[in-house]
Amino acid sequence: MHPQNHTLMDASHCKLARSLRGLCLGLVLTAGAASMAAQEPAIPADPQIAGALRQVSAERIRSNIEKLVSFQTRLTLSAQDPASIAAGHGIGAAREWIKSEFERYAKDCDGCLAVQTDSFTETPRDRIPQPTIITNVYAVLKGSDAASSKRIVLVTGHYDSRNSNVLDTTGLAPGANDDASGAAVSLECARVLSKLKFPGTIIFLTVAGEEQGLNGSAHFAKMAKAEGWNVAAALNNDIVGGDRGPGQDASVVRVFSEGVPVAATDADLRLIRNLGGESDSTSRQLARYTAEVGRSYDAGVKPMLIFRLDRYLRGGDHYSFNEEGFAAVRFTEFREDFNHEHQNIRTENGVEYGDLPKFVNFDYVANVARLNAATLASLAAAPSSPTQVRLQTKELQNDTTLSWEASPLAAGYEVLWRSTTSPEWEHVQEVGNITKITLEQSKDNVIFAVRAVDRQGHRSLPVVPLPQR
Repeated sequence: MHPQNHTLMDASHCKLARSLRGLCLGLVLTAGAASMAAQEPAIPADPQIAGALRQVSAERIRSNIEKLVSFQTRLTLSAQDPASIAAGHGIGAAREWIKSEFERYAKDCDGCLAVQTDSFTETPRDRIPQPTIITNVYAVLKGSDAASSKRIVLVTGHYDSRNSNVLDTTGLAPGANDDASGAAVSLECARVLSKLKFPGTIIFLTVAGEEQGLNGSAHFAKMAKAEGWNVAAALNNDIVGGDRGPGQDASVVRVFSEGVPVAATDADLRLIRNLGGESDSTSRQLARYTAEVGRSYDAGVKPMLIFRLDRYLRGGDHYSFNEEGFAAVRFTEFREDFNHEHQNIRTENGVEYGDLPKFVNFDYVANVARLNAATLASLAAAPSSPTQVRLQTKELQNDTTLSWEASPLAAGYEVLWRSTTSPEWEHVQEVGNITKITLEQSKDNVIFAVRAVDRQGHRSLPVVPLPQR
């Protein structure tokens, strides 16, 4: 596919539109002219965001992970009584410490963070033998723009842990990698990003109950759906410690994303089959966005896109958000050492078992935190995605006409496209501050999307159009 150049084919219409509003609402793009050529997609780096990434500290992350390990076990079923909390033992003590850290960050930014808890009693079920209080702890950095602040992006990691026995409430379960590393990412993102202001809202979340069955994240995602929250993106970090075992690749982090949405209705599934949209869920667009961010910012680690929901025989908290129809992805180290996950601490035949801090690469966790922070900040700084994105299919023709509704804070729009067999967007074309355009490009041969751009160059998540007859 070659870059397309274009000319204005309907000059009279454009002249009239310019005289009325300074805009041309109907462009036809054709090959042959030298201006406005299609390019490879790219998100320009924001100096403020780049500066925040430099504040991420591997030593602080080490300290936070070691602190979480010091509670001996963070099993969701472990102690939460006042005496255990005072003694620094069990999940209750871990919860209170996380809350105090968020509150410390809030104090450092003059109250810019609202620290909250989402607490509920889970009824007995598999892996939960008796009614158990589960508490999610989070901090909200509310957006500075009244309209855009209703759009939420969030980062999460689970702070509970386990050993070989998922019902062992007293045995050591350090959980340094799984998932103190993910909780540390949420904490560090909160610390460095709370110093900035964004139009959109960011939530820094830590959940419990993951090892018992995604209980905490499921409750939080259902709450968000029931209260009508506009969660545009959820980044789940689970096992991002960069285990120091053989075969590890510390230059990449895997990003898992669902293809066909688990929340799709029968009508959605029919449309997906008809359009070949199996790889264009909102979660898949979020994964591609992280890849673009990874090329724009030097986080020290690059996203490795994995086009499946999760690893074999495993699951994670991003699935809870997917179930409620939200875009969500999972970050996980390149190669896991299963001797260091869900294991009692021991040595057998010279092999060390247990999820201990000494197996964690803290510099790697810091790099993953930088990639998360860059993605969160880029999304929160961007205008909202265009809505009602449509592709006209009223008659047989080789041209493609796209239309959409304007986004608040957008200064212009870009059309992206890729081959139907390509995993990532291959071309982008600036089209100006318009809401309808015709391209001399066959809709039958490629997949299109539209995204909004503000005056500073921040890009929204792209939206793949629905057909309109």
